[in-house]
Amino acid sequence: MKVLLLDIETAPNIAYVWELWSKHMFIPTTQLIDSRYVLCWAAKWHNKDRMMFSSVEQDGPKHMLRSIHSLLNQADVVVHYNGKKFDIPALNKEFLIHGFQPPAHYKQIDLLTFTRSRFKFVSNKLDYVAKTLGVGQKVRHKGFELWIECMAHDSEAWKQMETYNKQDVIILEGVYNKMLPWIKDNPTNRGLAKILKDL
Repeated sequence: MKVLLLDIETAPNIAYVWELWSKHMFIPTTQLIDSRYVLCWAAKWHNKDRMMFSSVEQDGPKHMLRSIHSLLNQADVVVHYNGKKFDIPALNKEFLIHGFQPPAHYKQIDLLTFTRSRFKFVSNKLDYVAKTLGVGQKVRHKGFELWIECMAHDSEAWKQMETYNKQDVIILEGVYNKMLPWIKDNPTNRGLAKILKDL
Protein backbone atom coordinates (compact mmCIF):
# COMPACT_ATOMS: atom_id res chain seq x y z
CA MET A 1 0.00 0.00 0.00
CA LYS A 2 1.62 3.26 -1.17
CA VAL A 3 0.37 6.29 0.77
CA LEU A 4 1.52 9.69 -0.47
CA LEU A 5 1.36 12.79 1.76
CA LEU A 6 1.03 15.93 -0.35
CA ASP A 7 0.84 19.71 -0.02
CA ILE A 8 1.00 22.39 -2.71
CA GLU A 9 1.45 26.17 -2.73
CA THR A 10 -0.06 28.39 -5.40
CA ALA A 11 0.40 31.90 -6.72
CA PRO A 12 -2.51 34.32 -6.14
CA ASN A 13 -4.80 35.64 -8.83
CA ILE A 14 -3.74 39.10 -10.02
CA ALA A 15 -6.36 41.61 -11.19
CA TYR A 16 -7.12 45.29 -11.67
CA VAL A 17 -9.67 46.45 -9.08
CA TRP A 18 -11.54 49.73 -8.54
CA GLU A 19 -11.83 49.42 -4.77
CA LEU A 20 -10.03 47.64 -1.94
CA TRP A 21 -13.29 46.63 -0.27
CA SER A 22 -16.87 46.27 -1.43
CA LYS A 23 -19.87 44.52 0.05
CA HIS A 24 -20.64 42.96 -3.31
CA MET A 25 -17.14 42.51 -4.71
CA PHE A 26 -17.07 40.90 -8.13
CA ILE A 27 -14.07 40.98 -10.45
CA PRO A 28 -14.81 40.06 -14.08
CA THR A 29 -12.26 38.03 -16.03
CA THR A 30 -11.61 41.08 -18.25
CA GLN A 31 -9.85 42.61 -15.22
CA LEU A 32 -7.76 39.50 -14.59
CA ILE A 33 -4.05 39.94 -15.30
CA ASP A 34 -2.91 36.46 -14.30
CA SER A 35 -4.72 33.52 -12.71
CA ARG A 36 -3.66 31.23 -9.89
CA TYR A 37 -1.11 28.53 -10.74
CA VAL A 38 0.89 25.96 -8.79
CA LEU A 39 4.12 27.45 -7.45
CA CYS A 40 5.49 24.30 -5.82
CA TRP A 41 4.67 21.03 -4.13
CA ALA A 42 6.16 18.93 -1.35
CA ALA A 43 5.43 15.25 -0.79
CA LYS A 44 6.68 12.11 0.91
CA TRP A 45 5.70 8.48 1.14
CA HIS A 46 4.18 7.54 4.48
CA ASN A 47 6.77 6.27 6.97
CA LYS A 48 9.65 6.96 4.56
CA ASP A 49 12.37 9.51 5.31
CA ARG A 50 12.82 11.11 1.91
CA MET A 51 11.06 14.45 1.39
CA MET A 52 10.45 15.47 -2.23
CA PHE A 53 10.00 19.02 -3.53
CA SER A 54 9.66 20.72 -6.89
CA SER A 55 8.85 24.27 -7.96
CA VAL A 56 8.34 26.39 -11.06
CA GLU A 57 11.43 28.34 -10.04
CA GLN A 58 13.68 25.32 -9.62
CA ASP A 59 12.42 23.02 -12.36
CA GLY A 60 10.02 24.93 -14.60
CA PRO A 61 6.26 24.26 -14.78
CA LYS A 62 6.34 21.19 -17.05
CA HIS A 63 9.00 19.28 -15.13
CA MET A 64 7.44 20.23 -11.77
CA LEU A 65 4.09 18.87 -12.92
CA ARG A 66 5.59 15.77 -14.52
CA SER A 67 7.27 14.77 -11.25
CA ILE A 68 4.12 15.08 -9.11
CA HIS A 69 2.05 13.43 -11.85
CA SER A 70 4.45 10.46 -11.66
CA LEU A 71 4.05 10.23 -7.89
CA LEU A 72 0.25 10.34 -8.14
CA ASN A 73 0.42 7.55 -10.71
CA GLN A 74 2.27 5.40 -8.17
CA ALA A 75 0.04 6.21 -5.19
CA ASP A 76 -2.76 3.99 -3.92
CA VAL A 77 -3.83 6.69 -1.45
CA VAL A 78 -3.12 10.43 -1.27
CA VAL A 79 -3.37 12.17 2.11
CA HIS A 80 -3.81 15.95 2.19
CA TYR A 81 -5.46 18.78 4.12
CA ASN A 82 -8.30 20.41 2.17
CA GLY A 83 -6.90 18.64 -0.86
CA LYS A 84 -10.23 17.50 -2.26
CA LYS A 85 -11.33 21.09 -2.74
CA PHE A 86 -7.96 22.73 -3.36
CA ASP A 87 -4.74 20.80 -3.96
CA ILE A 88 -6.01 18.05 -6.26
CA PRO A 89 -8.30 20.25 -8.42
CA ALA A 90 -5.47 22.81 -8.72
CA LEU A 91 -3.08 20.11 -9.91
CA ASN A 92 -5.68 18.61 -12.25
CA LYS A 93 -6.21 22.02 -13.90
CA GLU A 94 -2.47 22.32 -14.48
CA PHE A 95 -2.27 18.77 -15.87
CA LEU A 96 -5.07 19.58 -18.32
CA ILE A 97 -3.51 22.88 -19.43
CA HIS A 98 -0.09 21.30 -19.97
CA GLY A 99 -1.41 18.29 -21.87
CA PHE A 100 -1.03 15.52 -19.28
CA GLN A 101 -3.37 12.55 -19.17
CA PRO A 102 -5.27 11.98 -15.89
CA PRO A 103 -3.15 10.21 -13.26
CA ALA A 104 -4.00 6.61 -12.43
CA HIS A 105 -6.89 6.29 -9.97
CA TYR A 106 -6.05 6.79 -6.30
CA LYS A 107 -8.11 7.10 -3.13
CA GLN A 108 -8.00 10.31 -1.13
CA ILE A 109 -7.97 10.98 2.61
CA ASP A 110 -8.70 14.64 3.25
CA LEU A 111 -7.77 15.18 6.88
CA LEU A 112 -9.58 18.53 7.02
CA THR A 113 -12.86 16.85 6.10
CA PHE A 114 -12.13 14.04 8.55
CA THR A 115 -11.22 16.46 11.35
CA ARG A 116 -14.44 18.42 10.88
CA SER A 117 -16.60 15.29 10.88
CA ARG A 118 -15.04 13.44 13.85
CA PHE A 119 -13.63 16.01 16.27
CA LYS A 120 -14.51 19.38 17.80
CA PHE A 121 -11.28 21.38 17.80
CA VAL A 122 -11.49 25.10 18.54
CA SER A 123 -9.97 25.60 15.09
CA ASN A 124 -9.65 23.08 12.25
CA LYS A 125 -6.62 24.81 10.75
CA LEU A 126 -3.70 22.42 10.21
CA ASP A 127 -1.36 24.54 12.33
CA TYR A 128 -3.70 24.50 15.34
CA VAL A 129 -4.55 20.80 15.06
CA ALA A 130 -0.88 19.84 14.69
CA LYS A 131 0.16 21.92 17.73
CA THR A 132 -2.73 20.54 19.80
CA LEU A 133 -1.71 16.98 18.92
CA GLY A 134 1.93 17.73 19.71
CA VAL A 135 3.33 16.98 16.26
CA GLY A 136 4.80 20.38 15.39
CA GLN A 137 3.65 23.56 13.77
CA LYS A 138 3.87 25.53 10.55
CA VAL A 139 6.95 27.57 9.68
CA ARG A 140 6.49 31.22 10.61
CA HIS A 141 7.05 33.64 7.71
CA LYS A 142 6.38 37.22 6.63
CA GLY A 143 2.96 36.42 5.21
CA PHE A 144 1.60 37.28 1.76
CA GLU A 145 4.83 39.12 0.94
CA LEU A 146 6.62 35.76 0.78
CA TRP A 147 4.45 34.71 -2.18
CA ILE A 148 5.06 38.03 -3.93
CA GLU A 149 8.82 37.70 -3.47
CA CYS A 150 8.78 34.14 -4.81
CA MET A 151 6.89 35.28 -7.90
CA ALA A 152 9.63 37.95 -8.30
CA HIS A 153 12.29 35.17 -8.28
CA ASP A 154 13.82 36.10 -4.94
CA SER A 155 16.18 33.23 -4.02
CA GLU A 156 15.97 33.76 -0.25
CA ALA A 157 12.17 33.81 -0.40
CA TRP A 158 12.23 30.54 -2.34
CA LYS A 159 14.40 28.92 0.33
CA GLN A 160 11.83 29.89 2.95
CA MET A 161 8.95 28.74 0.73
CA GLU A 162 10.59 25.32 0.30
CA THR A 163 11.07 25.01 4.07
CA TYR A 164 7.47 26.12 4.66
CA ASN A 165 6.03 23.68 2.10
CA LYS A 166 8.05 20.71 3.40
CA GLN A 167 7.14 21.46 7.03
CA ASP A 168 3.45 21.34 6.11
CA VAL A 169 3.95 17.77 4.89
CA ILE A 170 5.87 16.84 8.04
CA ILE A 171 3.07 18.00 10.33
CA LEU A 172 0.48 16.53 7.96
CA GLU A 173 2.10 13.13 8.46
CA GLY A 174 2.16 13.68 12.22
CA VAL A 175 -1.56 14.47 12.27
CA TYR A 176 -2.28 11.49 10.00
CA ASN A 177 -0.39 9.13 12.30
CA LYS A 178 -2.27 10.43 15.35
CA MET A 179 -5.63 10.06 13.63
CA LEU A 180 -4.93 6.71 11.98
CA PRO A 181 -6.62 4.62 14.73
CA TRP A 182 -9.75 6.77 14.32
CA ILE A 183 -10.01 6.18 10.58
CA LYS A 184 -12.29 3.17 10.30
CA ASP A 185 -11.35 0.86 7.43
CA ASN A 186 -8.31 3.04 6.79
CA PRO A 187 -6.45 1.90 3.67
CA THR A 188 -3.10 1.50 5.36
CA ASN A 189 -4.41 -1.36 7.49
CA ARG A 190 -7.35 -2.85 5.59
CA GLY A 191 -7.00 -2.26 1.87
CA LEU A 192 -8.80 0.11 -0.44
CA ALA A 193 -12.15 -1.62 -0.79
CA LYS A 194 -13.80 -0.29 2.36
CA ILE A 195 -12.51 3.26 2.78
CA LEU A 196 -15.14 5.35 4.48
CA LYS A 197 -17.26 7.19 1.94
CA ASP A 198 -17.51 10.23 4.19
CA LEU A 199 -13.78 10.97 4.11
